[in-house]
Amino acid sequence: MNKVCRWALWVLWSGAAGAVLAQGAPVNGIYTCVDAHGRKLTSDRPIPECLDREQKVLNPSGTLKLKVGPSLTAAERAQQEAKEKKQIEEQNRLQEEHRRERALLIRYPSKAVHDKERADALDQIAVVSKAAADRLVELAAQRKKLDDEMEFYKKDPNKAPQNLKRQVEENTRSAEMQKRFIADQVVETQRVNTRFDEELGRLRQIWAAAAASK
Repeated sequence: MNKVCRWALWVLWSGAAGAVLAQGAPVNGIYTCVDAHGRKLTSDRPIPECLDREQKVLNPSGTLKLKVGPSLTAAERAQQEAKEKKQIEEQNRLQEEHRRERALLIRYPSKAVHDKERADALDQIAVVSKAAADRLVELAAQRKKLDDEMEFYKKDPNKAPQNLKRQVEENTRSAEMQKRFIADQVVETQRVNTRFDEELGRLRQIWAAAAASK
């Protein structure tokens, strides 16, 4: 490393070290390190020969005040920041997972409570499904009456009154809507059971860990 580059790095590193020292520790101190050639060096300021390694800052009494460095290149600093960001994200993920586990344990302290909530959720789906099925029965009865009236116009349906044709169309649309709704409830039932099955698997582990910690 030539003298110009070494001096530029020293200025940058010295500024970074000064920022560290400004966070509460006095600026004055004795810097010491062992350079790449094994020489122990000391100075009253950051040592250029030890930019690539840790330097200790000592009090006048010789006790350790703090440790500084090593200085990082732009690429190394970016790599370190990416690593630290990943670590923070992982910590946040674990904290969120623990928070959810605590919430699950509070909501479902036992399997009986979890089973009851599953049953309640399925009962609600069953109620609306039955209502749709009952409506289909009503629509089928209405359709039979409408079909009986349409018998008079069997040879030429175009001669049927507009009101009658409109009722037939509305009945068809309503029946199709109720059938789709019932099919949706079948899918919803599967979704609810899948959710509770997955929760139960996780809860078994949480319950076991809670019991072991008592």
